[in-house]
Order: sequence, then C-alpha cells, then structure tokens
Amino acid sequence: MGVENVIIIGGACAGLTAAIYTSRANLKPVCIEGFQAGGQLMLTTEVENYPGFPEGIMGPDLMQLFRKQAERFGTRFVTKDVTSVNFKKTPFEIYVDKECYKTKAVIIATGASANLLGIPNEERLMGRGVSTCATCDGFFFKDQHVVVAGGGDSAMEEASFLTKHASKVTVIHRRDTLRASKIMQDRAFKNKKIEFIWNSTVTEVLGDKEVTGIKIKNLQTGKEGELKCDGFFLAIGHTPNTKIFKNQLELLDNEYLKVLNHTRTSREGIFAAGDVQDHHYKQAVTAAGSGCMAALDAEKYLETVK
Repeated sequence: MGVENVIIIGGACAGLTAAIYTSRANLKPVCIEGFQAGGQLMLTTEVENYPGFPEGIMGPDLMQLFRKQAERFGTRFVTKDVTSVNFKKTPFEIYVDKECYKTKAVIIATGASANLLGIPNEERLMGRGVSTCATCDGFFFKDQHVVVAGGGDSAMEEASFLTKHASKVTVIHRRDTLRASKIMQDRAFKNKKIEFIWNSTVTEVLGDKEVTGIKIKNLQTGKEGELKCDGFFLAIGHTPNTKIFKNQLELLDNEYLKVLNHTRTSREGIFAAGDVQDHHYKQAVTAAGSGCMAALDAEKYLETVK
C-alpha cells in the first residue's frame, strides 16, 4: 500500500466537507468514516437550520447528500473504525485493525458524543422527543412542556433557549445547587418559564412512538414518580472522540483536541475539524465550515512537503 496525500478520520459534517474540498483539489483523499458514519446528525430527525434547505431535511438524508458529493469528486471511503494511530513519525500511520494506512497529512474529524444517562427508552426515542441539542430541536416544542436534565452552564443555556419556544421548562438536577456560573444561574432563576426539581434523577423515558413523560427518583428519599412532558433534553455534556489520539497529540483539559492557527494540531501535518476540537458552537454548519478550513490548511501544507 502506497502513501496517501491525506486521510480524513470521521465521516460527518466536518469530515465529509474536508473530503469534498480535498478531492476537488485533486488530493485523492481517503475518508475512514467509521461504522457510525454521519455522526450526531444520524440521531436527528429534522434539521431546519442548515442553509439551503428551507423546508428542512432529515439528518441522515443531509449526511447522505454530503457523502454523495464527496464521492462524486473521487473520495475513497473505508467504512471501518480506526483502532490506533502513530503520529510520531512520517509518513503518519493509521491502523484499521491490522491494516496500516500511511499518509502525508491527516484531518481528524471524529466529533464528540453527547453524554447519555443510560436509562430505558432514551436511545429508542432519540429524535422522537429525546434530544441532546436545544438549538437544533427546540423549535419543534412550541407551547409544550419540556424537561432538561443537568445543572451546568450548558443545561442553563439549553433551558433558557427552550423558553423561547416551550410553554414550560422543568430542570432536573442531581444536587440541590447548580454547577453553572452565577450569571447563568441568575438568568435561569429569573425566567418565569423555568422551574426546578432538586436532588433527583430521571430513571426512564416514557412513551411508545414519542415521549409522553419521564420517571423521576428523589435521591434523598428514594421516592419515585412520573412527570408528563412532551420533550426530554439531555444537557450533561459531550465527550470528544479523542481516546485514540492520547499520547499522540496535545489535548485540552476537557480532552478536546488543541488547535493552533485555526485547525492545526500540536503536530505539523495533522489538522482537526468539527466537534472534536470545537466545544463551544457544536453546530452542523460550523463543523462543515471548519472541515473546509482544515482541507485548505492541509492543501497548503502538502505544497511544502515532497
């Protein structure tokens, strides 16, 4: 097997956009998209905030269009997971089981995974009332009652945002105080649409075809009950998919990849795009934008190496 110009690890918004740009630059990219290609959008029903689709589009359909476009320009796809990497020498080595791919440049677009509670029906009803993104799905809960699980800044942001659409937002938190910053707490406490249930956790999502309610357990008394609601939003953080890059590239304290000068990682020739390095915006359109940036940066880098 020869040495590739560029290998893209990850096949969702960022990775597929990078594939489109690098293939149009005639770099003949290989995209190792993984078994869970498409990323978090594969769990989203309707996407209404991606430009160019005024009627909205299903998340999986949008990812299929991205992939077709990359394929059209000559991207080669490997639908397997990367098992390990060796970035400490060049050409860089990427292993898929026992198979080794060598490349001059790498674009990492492995994304981040929303943290889940691991409770019954949580995954089954994902996209049917269960969501991990208020800005993506809040619109669908106009004048309805939704529940947010979490107590940090992201949970307060989600709850505050959801009040723009929902008639009522109930925040359920494991403790009796929030972990969120004071400014975010104050904003939530002042919002008349937000109420709190303390020292409690959600133990089950209820509903057949869509969410109809949740089961709650009080962690101090052990008492259990049910709460009717139309939507359930998880805001307990995201975990970047960076496990295989530890000891290979520099990570931030929160385990996201550290980038310098837009998309370059701590090692020259290796770039990162999308949610694997973005712990702030976490949107499909920003992931696609950084995929474009990484592709352009990789193209410029490859002009300097033989």
